[in-house]
This record gives sequence, C-alpha cells and structure tokens, in this order.
Amino acid sequence: MLGKLFGRGGERPAADPYALPVPRRQRNGMYTLHALGDQRVLGLVEAAGAGDWEGVKSALVPFDLGRDHGVLDQLADLDGVQDWIGRAVEEDKEHRATALLISGARHVSWGWEARTAERAVNVTQDQWRVFHERLHIAEEQLFEAAELRPEWVAPWHRLLVSGRGMSLGTVVNRTRLDAALRRDPLDLETHIDWVSQLQPRWGGEPGQALAFARDAFARAPEGHRIGCVIAMAHIDEWVESDSAGCLETPEIQAELRNAADHSILHPGYARNPGWQRDFNMFAMALSLAGERHTVRRVFQALDGACTEWPWSYFAEPQKQFARFQRRA
Repeated sequence: MLGKLFGRGGERPAADPYALPVPRRQRNGMYTLHALGDQRVLGLVEAAGAGDWEGVKSALVPFDLGRDHGVLDQLADLDGVQDWIGRAVEEDKEHRATALLISGARHVSWGWEARTAERAVNVTQDQWRVFHERLHIAEEQLFEAAELRPEWVAPWHRLLVSGRGMSLGTVVNRTRLDAALRRDPLDLETHIDWVSQLQPRWGGEPGQALAFARDAFARAPEGHRIGCVIAMAHIDEWVESDSAGCLETPEIQAELRNAADHSILHPGYARNPGWQRDFNMFAMALSLAGERHTVRRVFQALDGACTEWPWSYFAEPQKQFARFQRRA
C-alpha cells in the first residue's frame, strides 16, 4: 500500500528545502496554495508587489521564465505589475526580453480581468474596448519577446491565449500552437489551452479535444506531467456537457487512472514548484468521474492543498474541493 502511495519501495518524496510551511488549515481540512508553495517564488511575488525590478530579477535566477509557466503566472496575475513593468521594458536593455514577457503576460491577464468571466452577450462595449486594448499591447510585447529569445515557449503560449480572446481564428492560432510545440513538443500549458480551443464553445468539433490530448499523452515518457492534459480534456468535456454525470463511466475512470499512474503518480514525476496544481487537475477529474481508488491517493498526496484552478469552474471552488476531499 505504501508503495502505491509514495512510489518505489514505499519511500516518500524527498523533502523540499524551499517548501513554504503549510498554513493553518480551514475547518474543512484544506488550505489555498500560495506562491506555488515555494519560498523562492514567494520572494519573487513580494518583490513584484513592491515594484522592485532588481529584486524580481534576483528572485528569477533559479527559474527559466521562458518555459516555467507557473512562475510566470504568479507575475501575470499580480495586480499592480502593470504600473511599473513598462519602465523596466524601456530602461533595462539587458533584460528587455524578460520585462517584455512579464508585461505581455500581465496585459493578457489584465485584459481578461476587464472582460470578466461573463458570457459574451453580457460584456459591455466599454469592457470589450479595454479588453482589446490590453490584448493588443500584449501581442506587440510578446512578439518582440519571442524575437529576442527565439528558444522561449512562453511568449507563444501567451499569444495562443490572446489570440483566442481576440477571435483571430483557427489558422492564426494553429500557427501559434505550432510555434510553441516546436520549442517544446510536450508543453503541458500549451496543450491545455489548445484543448480549450478545440471545444465547441470556441468553434471546435466534439471529440477533437480528447483526440488531441490522447495523442500527446501517447507520445509522452513515463512520469511526464503531460498526462494532466487527459484530466483537463475530460474536465472540459464536463464543462461542455448538459449532464453533470457525463464522466461517470468505467471507460473514463480507467483512462484517468491510467493517465495518473503514468504521470503524477509515477516515480519519475518531478515535484517542481506548483506541482499541487497538476494533482488538483486529477483530483477534480477523478472526482467528477466518480472514481474511488486513485482519487484517494491524489487527495492524500495533496494533504489539503487546493489550487484556484481548475476548481474555478465551480461557483464555490473551495467548497467543492473540500466536499470531494471528504468523499475520497
């Protein structure tokens, strides 16, 4: 049993020297993960929150921002970054590409904040105007970042997100997808965004997203986090469906178990900063599928750590995490 829980020989994963202390859990036994659960990332967020560009650059040294989407997310989603990052873009020629990437990613997120999560028919004209203004700035900056650092996958991933928001069409977005995958054929975040792109709500055909996810997973080595694309493809199928129980089939349960065993639960899986988000994808997908065995192992590994996404598909994300955790 311990071998199944913790890998070969029943050994627990090695202690992470940079792991943040687990905060006091809520009464429901959970807590929200902050700064990817990593002390170094927390230092980065604090420097960015203070508008300290020198501190941000120092904090980024251990990371490859051109490929580490989780770390970039921390900056892209941080309110206030847009107020000072433009100065870094103009004044720091040596690190211009990094500043452009951060600014471009922030403007994508900032644009979606202006649009809100409302259905398109409920978005006001002023919200649409601000949305497109910010995405246009993002596109200019991300293209320049990609030109300055052609090996980076992150600019192309963010351009895929902005392209969907601006309704640039399948041909343009497919070109951006191909550019990202040339740089990293198994980049998980790029695959997840394309899974969304292939859903009917964005003009795709039923079954396309799952086929794309399965093809990527079939090409992945053991222990690679790309297995999470299977979990997200099924979650997206659930979002599209009118039936809350659409994933509760033996076939889907088996596919999710297999994907988890060959990715996040495999001994070769690397628990990098923010690994809990990968586990949360499977926790949600397995829970929606009514799976009773692997889901318990996933929740045990999480030990109460909840990430905002993908639970944000629910109206009460934390409540749903806690409910499924209790059931597991």
